[in-house]
Amino acid sequence: MTASRWLLATAILAALASPAMAQTKPSGIDLAGMDKSVKPGDDFDSYANGTWRKTAVIPADRASTGIFLQVFEKAEKRNAELIRDAGKGNPPANSDARLIADYYAAFMDEAAIEKNGLAPLKASFDQIEAISSVKDLSRVLGDGLRADVDPINATNLDTENLFGLWVSQGLEDPTHSMPYLLQGGLGMPNRDYYLGKDKSMADARTAYQTYIAAILKQAGTPDAEAKAKAIFDLETKIATAQESIVDSEDIHKANNPWPTAEFASKAPGIDWAEYFGAAHLDKAKTINVWQPGTVHDVSALVASQPLQTWKDYLRFHAINHSAGLLPKAYNDLSFGFYGTVLSGTPKQRDRYKRGIGRVNADLGDAVGKVYVKRYFPASSKAEVQQMVKNIIAAFADRVDSLDWMTPATRAKAKAKLDTLLVGVGYPETWRDYSKLKISPNDPVGNSLRAGRYETAHQLAKLNAKVDRNEWWMTPQTVNAVNLPLQNALNFPAAILEAPFFDPKADAATNYGSIGAVIGHEISHSFDNTGAEFDAQGRLANWWTPADEAHFKAAGQKLVEQYNQYEALPGLHVNGQQTLGENIADVSGLTIALAAYHKSLGGKPAPVIDGLTGDERFFLSFAQSWRTKTREAALRAQLIGDGHAPGQFRAQTVRNIDGWYDAFKPQPGQKLYLDPSQRVKIW
Repeated sequence: MTASRWLLATAILAALASPAMAQTKPSGIDLAGMDKSVKPGDDFDSYANGTWRKTAVIPADRASTGIFLQVFEKAEKRNAELIRDAGKGNPPANSDARLIADYYAAFMDEAAIEKNGLAPLKASFDQIEAISSVKDLSRVLGDGLRADVDPINATNLDTENLFGLWVSQGLEDPTHSMPYLLQGGLGMPNRDYYLGKDKSMADARTAYQTYIAAILKQAGTPDAEAKAKAIFDLETKIATAQESIVDSEDIHKANNPWPTAEFASKAPGIDWAEYFGAAHLDKAKTINVWQPGTVHDVSALVASQPLQTWKDYLRFHAINHSAGLLPKAYNDLSFGFYGTVLSGTPKQRDRYKRGIGRVNADLGDAVGKVYVKRYFPASSKAEVQQMVKNIIAAFADRVDSLDWMTPATRAKAKAKLDTLLVGVGYPETWRDYSKLKISPNDPVGNSLRAGRYETAHQLAKLNAKVDRNEWWMTPQTVNAVNLPLQNALNFPAAILEAPFFDPKADAATNYGSIGAVIGHEISHSFDNTGAEFDAQGRLANWWTPADEAHFKAAGQKLVEQYNQYEALPGLHVNGQQTLGENIADVSGLTIALAAYHKSLGGKPAPVIDGLTGDERFFLSFAQSWRTKTREAALRAQLIGDGHAPGQFRAQTVRNIDGWYDAFKPQPGQKLYLDPSQRVKIW
C-alpha cells in the first residue's frame, strides 16, 4: 500500500550516529524540483514538487509516475536478473529454480501460445457447456471460487469470480481461522462503473460492452453482440446488488458469521450444498459473509437469470481472466480496454516485464528467497527493526501525552503497541511450491493451477493453528501493510531503497520520508478500522464512550477536510472512503516529527542548503508523495481506492503545528487552518 516505504529506514540509525557528521550530509531535498513561485501556505505540494511536475513525463506504458515507480523499477530490474538466472545449470525438477524458469519460459514462448489458441481453456469450456441446471451452475461457480481477494484490502470488489474468498482469523475469535465470502463477479473495477451517472462512467460502460463483444467474436462465438449485451446486463444486476466501498469498509457491517446450513434460507437461489462441495468448503461450519445483502441478491440472480446467459458470462470471463496468456489478439483487446480505456495508458509493457510480474504473482516466495539473499543483508533487517522500535516508542510517548484520553483507554492503546508484531524484509516461513505442477509450455495451465494451489493453501488454515506471523506480501514487493486482525505489520525488503531512504542524506529528510511512512503503518493500528481491534486482533470496543466520541469527531473533521479537495472538475476526494489512510498520514507525520526532534539529542538541527531541519523534514514528506497521473487512472483511484491522490496527501502538513512554525503560512492562504481547525488524533 502506498504507505509502505518505511522499510527504507534501515540505515537511518547510522545516519544519526554522529550529529557532527550529520552537518556534512547533503539535504536530500530535490531543490530543482521545487517551485518557489508558489507560496507554501497556498499549495505545499506545488511548492515542493511544482517544477518536477511540469517536466516529468509519464512513461508510455504507465498510468502514472513518481517515487514509487522509481523504486519499483529498481526491484523489477533485480527480479529480471533473478528470474533469468533461475534456469542456469539445469536445476532439478520441482525445485524453486526449475519452477521459476519453466513458468517464465512458458510465458515468453509466444509462438507456442499463438499455435495453441484457446485450446488451453478447453476443459473450462467443456465444464461450462455441460451446465443444464441451477445445480450444475452452482457447482461450476463453487469450483471457480478462489482466494483471489486482496488480503490487504478485504473490501476488494473486483474479483471476476462471482464471490471472493479470504481466510483469516475470526473477527471475534482470534484463536481460529475462518473463511470470509465477499462480493465479486464484475469485469470492471467496481460497481460505480456500472451505476455512475457521469459521462466518463457511461463511456466506460459502452467501451466494456464493445470489449465483451470483441472477445466473443475473436473466440468465434455466434451472436456475439447480443450475448455481450446480455452479459453486460447481468453484470449490471450484480453491481446493483453490491455494497459501496464505504459500507464495505465498515467492519461492523462485515461481521456476519453464517452457519453453512443456513445459507439456503438466508440466500436462496444458489444450490449451496453443490457450491460449497465444489469450493472445498463443505466441512466449514461457519462462513463470515462480508456483504450479506449482496450474497442474498446475487444468489437470487443465479436462479432467476437464464442459464444460457450465465454460461456465456462464464465463458467470457474464462477468456478474459487468461487474456494476457492467450494469443496476441486477445492480449491486445484486453490491454486496449483495461490499459488504455480505464487507465489511459497508451502502450503495453514489454512482454518480459509482464512475465516478471506473472512469476512474482504465482511464485512470489520462490523468487523472494533468492531476492533477500542477494539484496537484503541481515544488517539491514536489524537496522530497520531498531528503527521501527524507535518510532513505536515515539508513538507510545504520544499516547501518554494525549490530554483527551482517559487512563483506561490509554492502557488498552499501549497494550496494542506492546503486542504489535513487526515483520521486516521477509517471512520467517516460506511457501512450499514443490507440489505445484509448472510446465515450460503451458502458461494458461500454470496460472490456473497456481490459483488453485494458493486457494488450497488458504483453506488449509481452517484446520491449523492461527499464525499471527503470516506474511501477505512477498519480499520483492514495493509496499508495506498493517494487518489489524493479526495486530501485525509487514515491511518487504524491496521498499528499502532511495529516494525513500538515503543513508547519505540528512536525518531530517529520512525522518520526513521513511519515518513518516513507518509512523503511518503503525498508526493504521489506530485508524478508524484499526482502532476497532484490541491487542489480540479481536473486534472489540476498548474505548470509553467519551474517548470514542472524541476520536470519531476528529475523524469527521478529517472527512470534511478531504471532501473539499477537487481532483478533477466536479470530482472530489471522498473523505469517508479515504479516512483510514488520512488518519494514518496525519498521525504518522506527527509521530515522525516527534521522533526526529528526539533524535537531535537536544542539539539544534543544522541548516543545510539554506533549509532548517523542520523545513527539510516537511519538504521530504511532500516530495515522497510526488506523483503525476493520467486522468483516467486518477478518476479510477478517486472512485475505487482508499488512498487520496498523492498531491493531497502532501497537504497533510496543514494539520501539523510544526509546519506552521517552519513555513509561516498566513491566515487567508488556502491551506491555512486556525489552530482549532487542525485535526489532531494521535
